[in-house]
This record gives sequence, structure tokens and C-alpha cells, in this order.
Amino acid sequence: MECPIDGTVLETHPINEIIIEECAQCGGIWFEGGELRKAMEESDPDLSWLDFDLWSDQESFAVDWSSRKCPQCGRNMATISYADTGVMVDYCADGHGVWLDKGEFQTIIEALENEIESMDVSDYVAASLEEAREIFVGGEGFVSEWKDFLTVTRLLQYRVLVENPKVAELLNALQSSSPFK
Repeated sequence: MECPIDGTVLETHPINEIIIEECAQCGGIWFEGGELRKAMEESDPDLSWLDFDLWSDQESFAVDWSSRKCPQCGRNMATISYADTGVMVDYCADGHGVWLDKGEFQTIIEALENEIESMDVSDYVAASLEEAREIFVGGEGFVSEWKDFLTVTRLLQYRVLVENPKVAELLNALQSSSPFK
């Protein structure tokens, strides 16, 4: 496969356990199928419960056609904004994959981590309820949805402790005086 920017032959490299294709010249990365989601989840497991579907909120983005060609099929890719990350991704309309320019993968990770950090207790309560609902009606399967629910409830616990330091102090004192150490 060739880089859609400069035509350099793409080299395979691992991002954690995911094997991606990368351009040695420009540093762009090609993610096939669900590799982008998997790479993001492996880079920060706390992101696993967030929805990464580029097409999930079609009203919030505009699609333009790019002059860049899909490394697999050679057709022009679509350019879309990746949620509120500020990153414009090139996406094969035939579903072969997603192209990210150098540094955009890290920018997406940081934007999603900032989204998680900016949530307050009420946001986490709402997210926990939604994840609980998805255990029964979600499309990812019971085990995956259960893991997402556990992640959100753990983050909710952390947020409660951050926003209520007196509760954290009380729990710390109770744990320190516990006879069951």
C-alpha cells in the first residue's frame, strides 16, 4: 500500500497490540477496519466506553471529498471532523479504513482524555445509567457492555472523590482504622 499523501510505500508497525501501516516519510497512519478504535482503547483503557464511531452523530459534521486516495482501493476518501477533537480524518467511503496525519492519533487521544476529565458527577451518573441500559440493548455484546459499565462507574467513583475531598478523607480514615487490613 502507498501513502495517500506522498506515495511512499507504507510500513507495518505496532501500536501496542495493533498492527498499523505508517508512512516513514510523512508520519501518517493507516488504520484498517476497527483498528483505530482498538488502538485508542489500548492506548488508554479508560476510553473504551466512549463511542468512537465516526458516523455516530451525522448532524454534527460535514463531509467533503479529499484528493487523497484510499491505500487499499485507490478511490478518493471522504474528509470528516472527528467529533470535537479538531482532527480532520480521511475515511474510505467503502469502509477500508481511516487515514490520520502525523500527530493526529495522539491529538484524538488527548481530546478524549480531556473530555473524560471535564465531566462532573452528574455527567458520570448519566453515562453510568446509559451504560447500564446498553448492557441489555447495546450492540457490542454483554461482556463488552459490562466492561464499559464498570469503567464508567469506576470513573464516577474517582470523580465523586475529587469533587468531595471530605468524603475521600472519611473513606481514608475508615480504611486506616479497619481491623480487616
